[in-house]
This record gives sequence, structure tokens and C-alpha cells, in this order.
Amino acid sequence: MEDKKCSIKEIYYTLQGEGFHTGRPAVFCRFSGCNLWSGREEDRATAICKFCDTNFWGTDGEAGGKYSSLELANFCSSLWPDPKSKSKFVVFTGGEPMLQLNESIIDAFKSHGFEIAVETNGTLKVPEGIDWICMSPKANTEIIVQKGQELKLVYPQKDAEPERYQDLAFDHKFLQPMDGPDIEENIQLCIKYCKENPMWKLSLQTHKILNIP
Repeated sequence: MEDKKCSIKEIYYTLQGEGFHTGRPAVFCRFSGCNLWSGREEDRATAICKFCDTNFWGTDGEAGGKYSSLELANFCSSLWPDPKSKSKFVVFTGGEPMLQLNESIIDAFKSHGFEIAVETNGTLKVPEGIDWICMSPKANTEIIVQKGQELKLVYPQKDAEPERYQDLAFDHKFLQPMDGPDIEENIQLCIKYCKENPMWKLSLQTHKILNIP
């Protein structure tokens, strides 16, 4: 079967900035494209998700371009400080990585010894072989990914209250303050909700606080 090349916005080695793995070294591989917004500012007003703060349009980011499965795995492996390490960790994100992530890519990364995490909006099926599923639900979408390791809800969202997702089968549930002009107020809302509903934990975007990618 032909190994169709995938479109990548950017690839870089950093520390995971949010959620359960905050502070963990990771290679971030950001796929281009999303099914909830085109990524173009002129389309934001009509997008399903209007608050996205990520640039996933095109392939012009750091190390962006078109990659085969093996090319992608080889390049990501080359960014790891110790190629023989048994703790290599890749985070597939986007946009929406489920539009392009497939068995061929997963197999290529597994052959390089990577633990594989994904960050998904939960509206598309996740292929087998993923070690860590982080699902971030968005309002007015049909969530089909109903189990995994981490649920990370941007809060507050109209029509996406935490109560809608609290019974989904995720090991860890996080509230993350929506960024923007109301960030300080949103942090306090998250703190209040987590204290009143201790099944939820607070996630902060520490990469923004530390000014790292």
C-alpha cells in the first residue's frame, strides 16, 4: 500500500506545557488541518470552534512540509537528545491529527521506540496503537472518543459544561482556562469549579508562562 505523505505544520522538541504530562520532554508533531475550523482568520466567525489559539494552517512552520511515515519518524527521532533512549515521547497534535494519523505512521514511530500521545477533539476515531489519548471536547460537536487517558476541557465554553463529560471513561479530567482577554477571570472560574468538583484538576498552559514553544 502506498505510503501517502502527510502535511505537517511544524515539528519541535520541547517540554509538554499542559495537562497530565506537564514538564515532560517531548517531540511535538503538529499536523496541518482541522475539521472544526479551516485555520484561516477570515473563517473563524463561522467555525465550529472559534477560540482556537493554534496556527495549524499550511506547512510553513518549523520543519514543516510533506513527510512519508518513515521520513517523519526518522526526523522526529533525530530531535531526541539520546537516540537510544527508552523514554522517547511524541505528541501528535494539530489542528486535528486524526485527519492524517494512520497505522503506517504509528508503526514507524513504534519502530523508533516512541511512546505516542495524541491531542484530539474527539470527533474522529483514534487508530489502534496510541499510548496516551488526550481528548479536548468542543461545544456543538459529536464526541465519539469516549475513553482514554486524559480529558482536557477548555473552560468556560458555552454548551460544553463539564457536567456533559464527567462520566466519560478517562483516567484524568482537567479544566484548562480559556486564553484571551478574560484569562485571569477564567483561571479563577477553573479554580472554583475544581475545588467544588474534585474529580476535575486544573491545567495551566505553562509553556506560555515560561515563553517556550
